[in-house]
Amino acid sequence: MSSPLRAMPVAADSLSARLLVLTVAFVMLSEVLIFVPSVAFFRVNYLEKMVESAHLASLTLISSPDYMISEALKEELLAAIGARAIAFKSPNTRSLILSEAMPPKVDARFDLEERSPLTLMADALATLMMPDGRIIEVSGPIAQNPNASIEVLMDETPLRASMLGYAWNILQLSVIISLLTATLVYLALQWMMVRPMRQLTASMVAFRREPENASRVVEATRRRDEIGVAERELREMQIGLRQALHQKTHLAALGAAMTKVNHDLRNMLAAAQILSDRLSQSSDPEVTRLVPRLFSSIDRAIDLCTSTLRYGRAVEPEPKASWFPLLGLLHEVEGAAGLPAEGASGWQLDVPADLAVHADREQLFRVFLNLGRNAVEALGEGGRICVEARPVGDMLVIEFADNGPGLPQRARDHLFEPFAGSTRAGGTGLGLSIARELLQAHGGAIELARSDASGTVFRITLPMRKLRRVETAA
Repeated sequence: MSSPLRAMPVAADSLSARLLVLTVAFVMLSEVLIFVPSVAFFRVNYLEKMVESAHLASLTLISSPDYMISEALKEELLAAIGARAIAFKSPNTRSLILSEAMPPKVDARFDLEERSPLTLMADALATLMMPDGRIIEVSGPIAQNPNASIEVLMDETPLRASMLGYAWNILQLSVIISLLTATLVYLALQWMMVRPMRQLTASMVAFRREPENASRVVEATRRRDEIGVAERELREMQIGLRQALHQKTHLAALGAAMTKVNHDLRNMLAAAQILSDRLSQSSDPEVTRLVPRLFSSIDRAIDLCTSTLRYGRAVEPEPKASWFPLLGLLHEVEGAAGLPAEGASGWQLDVPADLAVHADREQLFRVFLNLGRNAVEALGEGGRICVEARPVGDMLVIEFADNGPGLPQRARDHLFEPFAGSTRAGGTGLGLSIARELLQAHGGAIELARSDASGTVFRITLPMRKLRRVETAA
């Protein structure tokens, strides 16, 4: 058994900690999924502004006389834009407007009119992963002249630096958003779920330590959700368990007292039995008439003590299985069941002679003897007991049937309950209860198949795998 001090989880293993970590992870995952399209949009926006600036610079050149400006002004315009060369492109012509003296070699070309999302995201990721110093050529349409476009030759390094800065800002913002979201979700779930679950867990731990203490029973709230149902069901279970424990404690105390009483009573009855044996030798007719009744009363009292002590054991011993003929066992039961010598009660067996059972012979004898004695006690003049055994599917079915008056309703209602299912005055009702326990230990069962004015039938079932045929004498 685990220590009560370790029943509650530590902070790192608690549901709250796991919930917080999962919330942060899921928010960060959603931010990552948003990050790539966001960076791609930033890159496109950056390049569009670059194209617009290049267009404005080209207008400056066009507005000058004879399209001529000084080299210093060209360099200043290119430096202000961040471009290495600017070209104007129409459907029929392409002219270089501004350019350095020795334009570098182009490493990659991009057309801003291509708006495929996958293409934009792939280009953005390529920009982030490429080393500095790559030269790219970007072409974009002119708003006032859709048929014309501006081409800009530029160094990608400033674009990459801006994208990395933007990505860093996105990362910081994502962490802040995820922590804020996780905190809000954590607080909400802490109030709605974790706190009630902690109370339920604490109640279960406390109840396990002191199940007899009524103050350890959980207090149910009026919640209508699953936690409210769990609280109410747990409370009902704890109350029922407390009552069962109280009853078990009382029964244990009563059983201990009964064991002592039975022990002393058996000693007294043994002395009474010795005295009755001496009385049986008396020649007094009145004594001779009363001694059989005395013998019967003493035998019933001894049987009551023996049955009570046997039932009071913690558990029945495990079955010691062996193969034996079923018919032979039933013949022994016939001799021990107390059938009248004159044959007033008939014992009929419809059991194959070659049928053997793999079971505990002594325990099965006790089961059959209990049923046989009950049937004998219920029968009157001309009574009959019939025992039939037959395979049904994967089970062996054994039926004990008599033609007695049937069981009263009170007995049927408490048939297999100890001290409650007896059908005769002074009976304990332990026979059928013990029989059921012994059959359950063999994987079988017993039930009342029928009981009416025409008689009573008890049905026993045993697993078919524990059967075999035996050789019989010719």
